[in-house]
Amino acid sequence: MDARIEILTEKKLIGKHITMSFVENKTFQLWSSFMPERKEIKNSIDSNLYSLEVFPIGYFDHFDAKKTFEKWAAMEVSDYNEIPADMETLIIPGGLYAVFVHKGPATEGDKTYRFIYTEWLPASEFKVDDRPHFAVMSENYQRDNPNSEEIWIPIKNKV
Repeated sequence: MDARIEILTEKKLIGKHITMSFVENKTFQLWSSFMPERKEIKNSIDSNLYSLEVFPIGYFDHFDAKKTFEKWAAMEVSDYNEIPADMETLIIPGGLYAVFVHKGPATEGDKTYRFIYTEWLPASEFKVDDRPHFAVMSENYQRDNPNSEEIWIPIKNKV
């Protein structure tokens, strides 16, 4: 699996979040709450959906699947002039990202992430940066479509 390296410009998002861990995965609960209300976001740039993880600083220094982080379901917006009730804002700072296309059903996403963190990153000239990690699901996203999800991992040089 190859990565492409991208320089991301800052993105403004509106959505919902929940605190969870990898052991206590609440992703389904979060998306079940967000999806019926996403049409309330009036200033979205497109129909792409963002699934984000905001990890505490140093989260990956000593990985523990029980440690908590913020999981977001969101859409990119042009501005924060209108924020629907029960939703919040999040800015993804610009910076360097490694981008992967997940191949296979969503239920096998852990294999892609395992490859990224245990094989690709250690062999690369990069390490994880302390910015949001996210997946972009386009309007053509289908849960089991093998090419409909891009995974963006924030990186910086190991130096």
